[in-house]
Amino acid sequence: MPQPLPHHGVYARIGLSDLHGVGVRAIRDIPKGTLVFTGEDERVRWVSRAYVRKLPKAIRALYEDFGMVWGERIGVPTSLNRLSVGWYINHSETPNVWADDDGRFRALRRIRKGEELLADYRTFADEPLEFRPVAGSTVTRRGRATQGRGRGR
Repeated sequence: MPQPLPHHGVYARIGLSDLHGVGVRAIRDIPKGTLVFTGEDERVRWVSRAYVRKLPKAIRALYEDFGMVWGERIGVPTSLNRLSVGWYINHSETPNVWADDDGRFRALRRIRKGEELLADYRTFADEPLEFRPVAGSTVTRRGRATQGRGRGR
C-alpha cells in the first residue's frame, strides 16, 4: 500500500491573523469534528517556570509565547524549532476549534477555506488567564505572564 503524501490530512497553515499578527488559516473546508492537525508531533517537554524565568529575555519569550502553562511548569515541543501549525492558533471567546482530552484540536463546526482557526484558551489552561486590549483594536489576547497556547495536555 502506498504511503500517504505529506499533504494528507493538512487542513490549515500559518498565515496572517485578523486578531493578532500571525495565526492559522484553513486552506480547505474543515468538516465539524475533524482532527485538524493529524500527524502533529504531540510530545511535550515540561520545564519549571522558575527555570524559565532565569533564561535570557529572547529565549524566555519563546516559552512564554508558546508554552502551555500548567501549575509551576511550562510545556513546549521537545525542540522549539519544532512548533507545528497548531501552536499558532489564537484565542477567541467565539472559537471554532476545541482541544480534546489529549490536547488535540478538533473543529467545533464546519470551518470554511480562508477562515482563521481560533480556540478559547480558557478551556484548557489550569489557571485564570489575564486578557488585555491589543493597541488600536477591541480584540483581546493573553497577557504576557500567561501568553501562548496553554493547551493542558
